[in-house]
This record gives sequence, C-alpha cells and structure tokens, in this order.
Amino acid sequence: MSNHGYQSGRLNLPFVGHCTFGKNPPCLDWDNIQADVAVMGAPFDFGTQYRAGARFGPRSIREASTLFSFGHAGAYDHEDDVIYLPNDQVNIVDIGDADIVHTDTQQSHANIALGVRKILAAGALPLVLGGDHSVNDPCIAAMADLGEPFHIIQIDAHLDFVDERHGVKHGHGNPMCRAAEKDYVTGLTQLGIRNVSSTAREGYAAAREQGSNILSVRQVRALGPDAVLAQIPAGENYYITIDIDGFDPSIAPGTGTPSHGGFQYYEVMEILQGLTRQGKVVGIDLCEVAPHYDHSEITSFLAAQVLLNLLGYIYANQP
Repeated sequence: MSNHGYQSGRLNLPFVGHCTFGKNPPCLDWDNIQADVAVMGAPFDFGTQYRAGARFGPRSIREASTLFSFGHAGAYDHEDDVIYLPNDQVNIVDIGDADIVHTDTQQSHANIALGVRKILAAGALPLVLGGDHSVNDPCIAAMADLGEPFHIIQIDAHLDFVDERHGVKHGHGNPMCRAAEKDYVTGLTQLGIRNVSSTAREGYAAAREQGSNILSVRQVRALGPDAVLAQIPAGENYYITIDIDGFDPSIAPGTGTPSHGGFQYYEVMEILQGLTRQGKVVGIDLCEVAPHYDHSEITSFLAAQVLLNLLGYIYANQP
C-alpha cells in the first residue's frame, strides 16, 4: 500500500501551528487573494434578540476545522470513492476577519461586505464564518459584484423574514427579507423552518409572495432529498446560507436560539451534495455558532465538518 502524499512535508498535526480554517494558508493582503476559496470570519453578534456569543463562532470553527486537516493528499471518502479537496487541485486561503466596530452595526456590516467584495474581485468563492445571521445581509449586498443572479438556499430553524421590528431592519431576524429585495436574487428555498418562529404570519405570506419555498424538517423528511432538490431550480447559481440551529440541538447545542426537532447531519449533507450536482455554488455563509453554550465543542466540529464536506462536493462535482 502506497503512502504517497502523506509522507512529504511536515506532519502538521491538528494541534500544531497556527489556527486557520482547515490549516490552510493565511492571506492578509485582501488585494492579493490568489485562491479558489477564500474564508473570512464575521465575528459580529449585535443583531441577536436572545443569547449573544456568536462573535466567537469564527474562532471556534477554525479551531475545530484543524481536526479535518488531513494533509497534502486530501480526504478519501470510501462511500463516494472520491478524494476530496486535494491540495494540488483546490487552493483555499483564510483571509482573517472583517473588522468589527463595537456597537456600530452599519460600519461592521460594511466591513463584512468589503471582505466579500475583495474575494469576488479575486475570482474566489467566498465562505463566511459568522457571527449571527445578520451577517448574511452584507454578504448578499456584496454579492451584487458577482454580476449574475442567484437562488438562495437557507438551512435554518427560523424564517428570518421580518421586515422591520421597532425600527430594526438589519438584525438576525431580517436577513432573508433584505435578500429578497435584491433584484439579482431569483428566489429562496428555506429548509428546516419549524416550531415557534421569529417571523409572524404576515412574514410567511410576504416570503411566499416573493417566491420563497418554505419547508419544515418534517416536510423535508416526508419528501426525501431527491424530491426536495427537484423543487429547487436546476442549472442556476446558488448561494447557501446555513444557520447552525437548522440542526437539532442534540448535535448542535452551541447556538443562541436552539430549536428542537431539527435536522440530523446527513439530512442536510445529502441536499447540499445534490445541489452541487445541479447548479453552481457562488457563495456560502454559516452562522450562529456560539461556542460557550457547548462545552463539548460538537457544534463547532459540526460546522467545520459541514463546510469542508460542502467544499469537497463543490470541487468534485462542478467544473
């Protein structure tokens, strides 16, 4: 048996060295990003309505992601018979964090948008680590620079389609409403929405009027992944936004607004893998990991595993 690819360079164990996403190289010069994927942290949680702490999400996801840094040869999946993310084929860099200005949502969101625009200008795929779900707002605003329309797929317990509440339009309950206002967003597929939500009845009606397809966890399970994928327009660009509370708190307790009855791991991954076969992923964010509510760290490990596998699917299934 050959160990080619595993014996060259340093061993670089997960607990050794600098903590970047997947232990990939840092790139702190945002005008010189040369990569297929650029990972940026958005440690912002001023938009929360309940428990804060997602500002520590990017750091915790990076730490957890070192477990999955398997070396130079990528990671072999025996079920798919694919080596995912070989270093000589997929170049990933970590550009650090957007600058967050305490108490200033507008400036902090602008700084997040700037980072996404720099990634797009470099021709790389933006992957943003939140932060609360309000960081999706500046991400989608920055995606105007893509110059192409796209469909949003949201994994979440909550609809996040509140227009305005007590003057607030840019909190973590508003981002999908803000996204639907953009003329380059062709529609939304909102999966996992369940139980008591942050959005009132009129918000659901408004979402559907603007072309949103809303499916609960139980509806997704009844349909199965292939039928869910059939409801998502094929051949389009996709922006994927994942709120970690879309997963059940039994596997993702580290979040500010846990909601029982959520997805298990493969229920989400089979849909994400299918998406990469029927369209092009043009942007990703993952939000609401609040590590201090999870002393076992499994929420951060889940987030890192979801993202690295999603990147693997993208580059295995798309040109």
